[in-house]
Amino acid sequence: MRGSEFNELKAFVAVVERQSFVRAAEHLGLSPSALSQTIRQLEDRIGARLLNRTTRSVAPSANGELLYRRVAPLFREMAAAVAQASEATGQMSGRLRINTLGIAARTIIAPRLARFHQAHPDVVLDIVVDDTLTDIVAGRFDAGIRVGNRVEKDMVAIRLTPDLNMVAVASPDYLARRGVPRSPKDLHDHTCINWRLQMDGRHYRWEFKKRGQQLEVAVDGPIITNHADIGIAAALGGLGIAYHFERDGVSELLSQGRLVQVLADWSISRPGLFLYYPNRQHRPALLGAFIDCLLDRKLVDQPENASHAH
Repeated sequence: MRGSEFNELKAFVAVVERQSFVRAAEHLGLSPSALSQTIRQLEDRIGARLLNRTTRSVAPSANGELLYRRVAPLFREMAAAVAQASEATGQMSGRLRINTLGIAARTIIAPRLARFHQAHPDVVLDIVVDDTLTDIVAGRFDAGIRVGNRVEKDMVAIRLTPDLNMVAVASPDYLARRGVPRSPKDLHDHTCINWRLQMDGRHYRWEFKKRGQQLEVAVDGPIITNHADIGIAAALGGLGIAYHFERDGVSELLSQGRLVQVLADWSISRPGLFLYYPNRQHRPALLGAFIDCLLDRKLVDQPENASHAH
Protein backbone atom coordinates (compact mmCIF):
# COMPACT_ATOMS: atom_id res chain seq x y z
CA MET A 1 0.00 0.00 0.00
CA ARG A 2 1.33 3.42 -0.96
CA GLY A 3 1.70 6.08 1.70
CA SER A 4 -1.04 8.20 0.15
CA GLU A 5 -3.49 5.28 0.29
CA PHE A 6 -2.67 4.65 3.94
CA ASN A 7 -3.24 8.32 4.78
CA GLU A 8 -6.56 8.31 2.92
CA LEU A 9 -7.81 5.32 4.88
CA LYS A 10 -6.55 6.79 8.14
CA ALA A 11 -8.43 10.01 7.37
CA PHE A 12 -11.58 8.08 6.51
CA VAL A 13 -11.50 6.16 9.80
CA ALA A 14 -10.93 9.38 11.74
CA VAL A 15 -14.00 11.03 10.18
CA VAL A 16 -16.24 8.03 10.84
CA GLU A 17 -15.14 7.69 14.47
CA ARG A 18 -15.46 11.39 15.26
CA GLN A 19 -18.57 11.94 13.13
CA SER A 20 -17.18 15.32 12.15
CA PHE A 21 -14.73 16.66 9.58
CA VAL A 22 -13.69 19.45 11.96
CA ARG A 23 -12.90 17.11 14.88
CA ALA A 24 -11.18 14.61 12.58
CA ALA A 25 -9.09 17.39 11.00
CA GLU A 26 -8.01 18.59 14.46
CA HIS A 27 -7.02 15.03 15.39
CA LEU A 28 -5.01 14.55 12.19
CA GLY A 29 -3.44 18.01 12.21
CA LEU A 30 -5.04 18.94 8.88
CA SER A 31 -7.29 21.72 7.72
CA PRO A 32 -10.93 20.68 7.08
CA SER A 33 -10.50 21.52 3.38
CA ALA A 34 -7.40 19.32 3.10
CA LEU A 35 -9.24 16.50 4.85
CA SER A 36 -12.21 16.84 2.49
CA GLN A 37 -9.84 16.63 -0.48
CA THR A 38 -8.25 13.49 0.97
CA ILE A 39 -11.66 11.83 1.37
CA ARG A 40 -12.63 12.80 -2.20
CA GLN A 41 -9.42 11.21 -3.47
CA LEU A 42 -10.26 8.00 -1.63
CA GLU A 43 -13.83 7.97 -2.97
CA ASP A 44 -12.55 8.61 -6.51
CA ARG A 45 -10.01 5.81 -6.21
CA ILE A 46 -12.61 3.35 -4.90
CA GLY A 47 -15.33 4.60 -7.22
CA ALA A 48 -18.04 4.88 -4.55
CA ARG A 49 -19.39 7.42 -2.07
CA LEU A 50 -18.15 6.50 1.40
CA LEU A 51 -19.62 9.28 3.53
CA ASN A 52 -23.05 10.88 3.62
CA ARG A 53 -22.69 14.52 4.57
CA THR A 54 -25.24 17.07 5.76
CA THR A 55 -24.80 20.50 7.30
CA ARG A 56 -25.07 18.93 10.76
CA SER A 57 -23.60 15.45 10.54
CA VAL A 58 -21.48 12.98 8.66
CA ALA A 59 -22.02 9.21 8.61
CA PRO A 60 -20.70 6.33 6.52
CA SER A 61 -22.71 5.17 3.52
CA ALA A 62 -23.42 1.47 3.07
CA ASN A 63 -20.14 1.10 1.18
CA GLY A 64 -18.39 3.24 3.75
CA GLU A 65 -19.66 1.11 6.63
CA LEU A 66 -18.33 -2.04 4.92
CA LEU A 67 -14.94 -0.42 4.40
CA TYR A 68 -14.83 0.90 7.96
CA ARG A 69 -15.57 -2.52 9.45
CA ARG A 70 -12.65 -4.02 7.53
CA VAL A 71 -9.99 -1.36 8.03
CA ALA A 72 -10.79 0.12 11.47
CA PRO A 73 -9.69 -3.02 13.38
CA LEU A 74 -6.38 -2.90 11.50
CA PHE A 75 -5.74 0.66 12.62
CA ARG A 76 -6.68 -0.25 16.19
CA GLU A 77 -4.25 -3.17 16.08
CA MET A 78 -1.50 -0.88 14.83
CA ALA A 79 -2.26 1.64 17.56
CA ALA A 80 -2.19 -1.12 20.16
CA ALA A 81 1.15 -2.37 18.83
CA VAL A 82 2.63 1.12 19.06
CA ALA A 83 1.22 1.52 22.58
CA GLN A 84 2.72 -1.79 23.69
CA ALA A 85 6.07 -0.81 22.22
CA SER A 86 5.96 2.52 24.06
CA GLU A 87 5.14 0.72 27.33
CA ALA A 88 8.59 -0.81 27.29
CA THR A 89 10.09 2.69 27.51
CA GLY A 90 7.69 3.73 30.25
CA GLN A 91 6.07 6.26 27.91
CA MET A 92 2.38 6.08 27.03
CA SER A 93 0.75 7.92 24.17
CA GLY A 94 -2.48 7.81 22.23
CA ARG A 95 -6.14 8.66 22.69
CA LEU A 96 -8.53 7.18 25.25
CA ARG A 97 -12.28 7.66 24.67
CA ILE A 98 -14.50 7.48 27.77
CA ASN A 99 -18.29 7.73 27.94
CA THR A 100 -19.42 8.70 31.44
CA LEU A 101 -22.31 9.80 33.57
CA GLY A 102 -22.23 13.41 34.73
CA ILE A 103 -21.88 12.43 38.39
CA ALA A 104 -18.77 10.38 37.61
CA ALA A 105 -17.30 13.17 35.49
CA ARG A 106 -17.76 15.67 38.32
CA THR A 107 -16.83 13.61 41.34
CA ILE A 108 -14.34 11.02 40.06
CA ILE A 109 -12.73 12.11 36.79
CA ALA A 110 -12.44 15.90 37.13
CA PRO A 111 -10.49 15.88 40.42
CA ARG A 112 -7.89 13.52 38.91
CA LEU A 113 -7.39 15.03 35.44
CA ALA A 114 -4.30 17.04 36.37
CA ARG A 115 -2.64 14.08 38.07
CA PHE A 116 -3.33 11.79 35.11
CA HIS A 117 -1.94 14.35 32.66
CA GLN A 118 1.19 14.86 34.74
CA ALA A 119 1.81 11.11 34.74
CA HIS A 120 0.93 10.60 31.05
CA PRO A 121 1.41 13.91 29.20
CA ASP A 122 1.25 12.29 25.74
CA VAL A 123 -2.17 10.69 26.31
CA VAL A 124 -5.26 12.51 25.02
CA LEU A 125 -8.39 11.89 27.09
CA ASP A 126 -11.57 12.20 25.01
CA ILE A 127 -14.32 12.34 27.65
CA VAL A 128 -17.98 12.42 26.62
CA VAL A 129 -20.47 13.19 29.40
CA ASP A 130 -23.66 11.30 28.58
CA ASP A 131 -26.46 10.30 30.95
CA THR A 132 -28.15 8.06 28.37
CA LEU A 133 -27.38 4.35 28.02
CA THR A 134 -24.98 4.66 25.10
CA ASP A 135 -23.63 1.48 23.53
CA ILE A 136 -19.91 2.00 24.03
CA VAL A 137 -19.00 -0.58 21.40
CA ALA A 138 -21.19 0.99 18.71
CA GLY A 139 -20.04 4.42 19.85
CA ARG A 140 -16.41 3.29 19.61
CA PHE A 141 -15.51 4.16 23.17
CA ASP A 142 -12.74 2.41 25.07
CA ALA A 143 -14.79 2.34 28.28
CA GLY A 144 -17.86 3.72 29.98
CA ILE A 145 -18.87 4.64 33.52
CA ARG A 146 -22.39 3.77 34.70
CA VAL A 147 -24.37 2.78 37.77
CA GLY A 148 -23.71 -0.92 38.34
CA ASN A 149 -27.14 -2.31 37.52
CA ARG A 150 -26.99 -0.69 34.08
CA VAL A 151 -23.79 -2.39 32.92
CA GLU A 152 -24.19 -5.09 30.26
CA LYS A 153 -23.41 -8.62 31.43
CA ASP A 154 -20.77 -9.25 28.77
CA MET A 155 -18.60 -6.39 30.03
CA VAL A 156 -15.72 -6.38 32.47
CA ALA A 157 -16.85 -4.07 35.29
CA ILE A 158 -14.69 -2.46 37.95
CA ARG A 159 -16.29 -0.82 40.96
CA LEU A 160 -15.27 2.80 41.46
CA THR A 161 -17.51 3.77 44.39
CA PRO A 162 -19.60 2.19 47.14
CA ASP A 163 -23.36 2.10 46.65
CA LEU A 164 -24.90 5.52 46.09
CA ASN A 165 -27.48 6.87 48.52
CA MET A 166 -30.41 8.88 47.21
CA VAL A 167 -31.41 11.83 49.40
CA ALA A 168 -34.43 14.14 49.34
CA VAL A 169 -33.26 17.63 50.27
CA ALA A 170 -34.60 21.15 50.63
CA SER A 171 -33.38 24.47 51.96
CA PRO A 172 -34.09 25.43 55.58
CA ASP A 173 -36.06 28.42 54.25
CA TYR A 174 -38.33 26.21 52.15
CA LEU A 175 -39.02 23.83 55.03
CA ALA A 176 -39.76 26.74 57.35
CA ARG A 177 -42.36 28.02 54.88
CA ARG A 178 -43.89 24.74 53.73
CA GLY A 179 -43.27 22.26 56.52
CA VAL A 180 -41.41 18.95 56.58
CA PRO A 181 -42.87 15.93 54.71
CA ARG A 182 -43.15 12.85 56.96
CA SER A 183 -44.10 10.37 54.24
CA PRO A 184 -43.46 10.19 50.47
CA LYS A 185 -47.20 10.73 49.98
CA ASP A 186 -46.80 14.17 51.59
CA LEU A 187 -44.77 15.22 48.53
CA HIS A 188 -48.06 15.82 46.70
CA ASP A 189 -48.48 18.86 48.98
CA HIS A 190 -45.01 20.20 48.17
CA THR A 191 -43.25 21.68 45.18
CA CYS A 192 -40.50 19.40 43.92
CA ILE A 193 -37.68 19.62 41.40
CA ASN A 194 -38.55 17.18 38.62
CA TRP A 195 -35.90 15.04 36.95
CA ARG A 196 -36.23 14.25 33.23
CA LEU A 197 -34.85 10.87 32.18
CA GLN A 198 -32.55 11.26 29.20
CA MET A 199 -33.26 7.77 27.89
CA ASP A 200 -36.85 8.54 26.88
CA GLY A 201 -37.70 12.00 28.16
CA ARG A 202 -40.09 10.78 30.87
CA HIS A 203 -40.15 12.36 34.32
CA TYR A 204 -38.52 10.22 37.00
CA ARG A 205 -41.00 8.85 39.53
CA TRP A 206 -39.28 9.20 42.88
CA GLU A 207 -38.66 5.78 44.43
CA PHE A 208 -38.75 5.12 48.16
CA LYS A 209 -38.48 2.06 50.38
CA LYS A 210 -39.05 1.44 54.08
CA ARG A 211 -39.32 -1.90 55.89
CA GLY A 212 -40.20 -3.75 52.71
CA GLN A 213 -42.76 -1.19 51.57
CA GLN A 214 -41.94 0.41 48.21
CA LEU A 215 -43.50 3.56 46.80
CA GLU A 216 -43.15 5.55 43.58
CA VAL A 217 -44.28 9.16 43.61
CA ALA A 218 -44.88 11.40 40.60
CA VAL A 219 -43.98 14.90 41.80
CA ASP A 220 -44.75 18.38 40.48
CA GLY A 221 -42.97 21.69 40.76
CA PRO A 222 -41.62 24.77 39.01
CA ILE A 223 -38.43 23.21 37.61
CA ILE A 224 -37.82 20.23 35.30
CA THR A 225 -34.21 19.37 34.52
CA ASN A 226 -31.87 16.57 33.48
CA HIS A 227 -28.82 18.15 35.13
CA ALA A 228 -27.98 17.72 38.79
CA ASP A 229 -26.41 21.17 39.14
CA ILE A 230 -29.70 22.81 38.15
CA GLY A 231 -31.76 20.66 40.51
CA ILE A 232 -29.46 21.28 43.45
CA ALA A 233 -29.32 25.01 42.72
CA ALA A 234 -33.12 25.13 42.63
CA ALA A 235 -33.30 23.43 46.03
CA LEU A 236 -30.71 25.84 47.44
CA GLY A 237 -32.83 28.70 46.14
CA GLY A 238 -35.84 27.48 48.10
CA LEU A 239 -37.83 26.44 45.00
CA GLY A 240 -38.70 23.00 46.29
CA ILE A 241 -37.50 19.54 47.32
CA ALA A 242 -34.90 17.78 45.16
CA TYR A 243 -33.99 14.09 45.03
CA HIS A 244 -30.38 13.35 44.10
CA PHE A 245 -27.41 11.11 44.76
CA GLU A 246 -25.82 12.18 48.02
CA ARG A 247 -22.38 11.97 46.43
CA ASP A 248 -23.26 14.51 43.73
CA GLY A 249 -22.17 17.55 45.79
CA VAL A 250 -25.12 17.19 48.19
CA SER A 251 -23.28 15.79 51.23
CA GLU A 252 -21.15 18.94 51.56
CA LEU A 253 -24.23 21.15 51.40
CA LEU A 254 -25.90 19.03 54.09
CA SER A 255 -22.88 19.31 56.38
CA GLN A 256 -22.86 23.08 55.86
CA GLY A 257 -26.55 23.32 56.75
CA ARG A 258 -27.43 24.88 53.41
CA LEU A 259 -29.65 21.88 52.64
CA VAL A 260 -31.61 19.63 54.98
CA GLN A 261 -32.45 15.99 54.32
CA VAL A 262 -36.08 14.91 54.56
CA LEU A 263 -37.64 11.43 54.38
CA ALA A 264 -34.30 9.94 55.46
CA ASP A 265 -35.92 6.71 56.65
CA TRP A 266 -37.50 6.24 53.20
CA SER A 267 -34.46 6.96 51.01
CA ILE A 268 -32.99 4.22 48.83
CA SER A 269 -29.53 3.37 47.54
CA ARG A 270 -28.33 2.42 44.06
CA PRO A 271 -25.44 0.18 43.03
CA GLY A 272 -22.26 2.22 42.90
CA LEU A 273 -20.47 3.60 39.88
CA PHE A 274 -18.60 1.08 37.75
CA LEU A 275 -16.14 1.54 34.91
CA TYR A 276 -16.75 -1.10 32.27
CA TYR A 277 -15.22 -2.16 28.98
CA PRO A 278 -15.61 -5.03 26.45
CA ASN A 279 -14.48 -8.40 27.73
CA ARG A 280 -11.27 -8.86 25.78
CA GLN A 281 -8.22 -10.96 26.56
CA HIS A 282 -5.88 -7.97 26.78
CA ARG A 283 -6.81 -4.70 28.46
CA PRO A 284 -5.15 -1.70 26.74
CA ALA A 285 -2.38 -0.21 28.84
CA LEU A 286 -3.84 3.31 28.47
CA LEU A 287 -7.12 2.13 29.92
CA GLY A 288 -5.31 0.34 32.73
CA ALA A 289 -3.45 3.53 33.61
CA PHE A 290 -6.70 5.51 33.60
CA ILE A 291 -8.45 2.97 35.82
CA ASP A 292 -5.60 2.99 38.30
CA CYS A 293 -5.66 6.77 38.43
CA LEU A 294 -9.39 6.72 39.21
CA LEU A 295 -8.77 4.14 41.94
CA ASP A 296 -5.76 6.07 43.28
CA ARG A 297 -3.45 3.12 42.89
CA LYS A 298 -0.38 2.16 40.88
CA LEU A 299 -0.75 0.47 37.49
CA VAL A 300 -1.15 -3.29 37.52
CA ASP A 301 -1.12 -5.60 34.55
CA GLN A 302 -4.54 -7.17 35.06
CA PRO A 303 -7.81 -5.90 36.61
CA GLU A 304 -7.61 -8.19 39.63
CA ASN A 305 -10.72 -6.74 41.28
CA ALA A 306 -12.71 -6.64 38.06
CA SER A 307 -16.11 -8.21 38.35
CA HIS A 308 -19.46 -8.16 36.68
CA ALA A 309 -21.77 -5.59 38.18
CA HIS A 310 -24.65 -8.01 38.45
